[in-house]
Amino acid sequence: MNIASYLPENARKNPFQRAVIFPQARDSQGRVSYTHLTFRQLNEETDRYAHGFTGLGIKKGTKVLLMVRPSLEFIALTFALFKMGAIPILIDPGMGISNLLNCIASVEPEALVAIPLVHMARLIYRKYFRSVRYSVTIGSKRFGLPTGPTIHEIRSPDARPFEIVETSGTDMAAILFTTGSTGSPKGVVYLHAMFDAQVKLIQKHYGIQEGEIDLPGFPLFALFSTAMGMTCVIPDMDPTKPAQVDPVKIVEAIENHGVTNSFGSPAIWNRVTEYCLKEGIRLPSLKRILMAGAPVSGTILDRFTKILADDANTYTPYGATESLPVCSISGREVLLETEARSREGAGTCVGSPLPGISVRIIEIRDEAIPTWDGVRELTKGQIGEIVACGPVITHEYYNRKEATALAKIRDRGKVWHRMGDVGYLDEQGRLWFCGRMAHRVITQKGTMFTIPCEAIFNQHPDVFRTALVGIGKKPDQQPIIIVEPRKGKKPEGEADTKRFIAELQGLGHRSPLTRDIEIFLFHPAFPVDIRHNAKIFREKLAVWAEKQVLKQPILKLVH
Repeated sequence: MNIASYLPENARKNPFQRAVIFPQARDSQGRVSYTHLTFRQLNEETDRYAHGFTGLGIKKGTKVLLMVRPSLEFIALTFALFKMGAIPILIDPGMGISNLLNCIASVEPEALVAIPLVHMARLIYRKYFRSVRYSVTIGSKRFGLPTGPTIHEIRSPDARPFEIVETSGTDMAAILFTTGSTGSPKGVVYLHAMFDAQVKLIQKHYGIQEGEIDLPGFPLFALFSTAMGMTCVIPDMDPTKPAQVDPVKIVEAIENHGVTNSFGSPAIWNRVTEYCLKEGIRLPSLKRILMAGAPVSGTILDRFTKILADDANTYTPYGATESLPVCSISGREVLLETEARSREGAGTCVGSPLPGISVRIIEIRDEAIPTWDGVRELTKGQIGEIVACGPVITHEYYNRKEATALAKIRDRGKVWHRMGDVGYLDEQGRLWFCGRMAHRVITQKGTMFTIPCEAIFNQHPDVFRTALVGIGKKPDQQPIIIVEPRKGKKPEGEADTKRFIAELQGLGHRSPLTRDIEIFLFHPAFPVDIRHNAKIFREKLAVWAEKQVLKQPILKLVH
């Protein structure tokens, strides 16, 4: 079982179908031109790269740090490495230089295939790259640096088929890094069988057909497009800044190519739907939108009902880098059945477990749980820690034994992943997400969870989003709500601030979940994760809030 086998099979069945489309340039009128590879061309390109890498000395089991911008080459190079049985290492470059270097050192890559900027960093930060034996440059060499051959120099002129290296389902296929939204980034070990299970589960559950046109807002999902036989349109955007995406370019790509499917952060679709409604634009080609990375607001889902065709739908799959997908729910089900409860503080319903996936709610514990014998399951309706088990669940972090021990529970040959989230199962067996375990606020009166509490205040028309944080030591924390106002709605002056806070207090006092919250702070722009620009860094906000309170120890109303 080698995950690369999907590509030659698609090339055999649909040789002339476009596999990858890339926006290349714009003319003087602003019209965009594209370059593309068909499935046959893409398969041949991966063969050329695989032959070239083999000649360089890269082979089965070689760990290859791949740092390439979204492009035709990114997909071709990744599948070439899969064909060879080599192990691509994929790290989000936006996590900051310190985190990035530590991630690189932790996995000890033997080969580096990257843009010139990364090769320059290798020469500056040598100790983090000391394991690298082979180097390949994407693009032209710069400044006479010794960065190894370019990809064009190693690309074989001979397009003879490369014999896919035989791998088992339990062989390592790739190492994908988490964003470190809570804790340090960790390398997640993906096996060939897990990738295969993901492709089959996603394709079957969402009814994705070969020949569809996909617009992946997250680069990794371009690989799934190729495996599923979809045409992948690479969007004209910075993947590390989805919240700053230009909606005009996204709509342009959808309309130019008749995009039928798209996966992306809710931060992308917040901007795109707002733009479409403002300009009166509908997107009838789209059959489905998948949004993940953070809870999706009912506002975005409602906007899509006005933009998509009547038979199209939105979906919010729930999971993590270590386990995807676990559950899923449609936008229609949210709007008709769960959104009203969410606004009242019930949490965010993320749907029913997908076929083959088991989800349980267990007693919250911060320490490691070595075996399932040490678990206490909770009944329906009780909030606890979410754990999941199934063929798409990863078993370990690379070279991180302590982190693996904290995140995994062994159960007679099975492995349960501790999602790091809290929530509960309702009477229908649907999972409700109530926030991250690390973000719960423990006070003398009990435990407060972020998503239910924040929902109460997010109903205010001038609020973009809120964050519940606790200051002080558990179990004597003081809960604080931090508010990021909508654009142009920041309170100006003392009277306006007091008015805004009084309205927030009024909302809070109506719910037993929030009536004990007394302190409100205003923040201009929340820090968010690099991958989806949607997960709120509440740890950073908690540090900021504590400094604000220390400035005014008797603070009750704060601007």
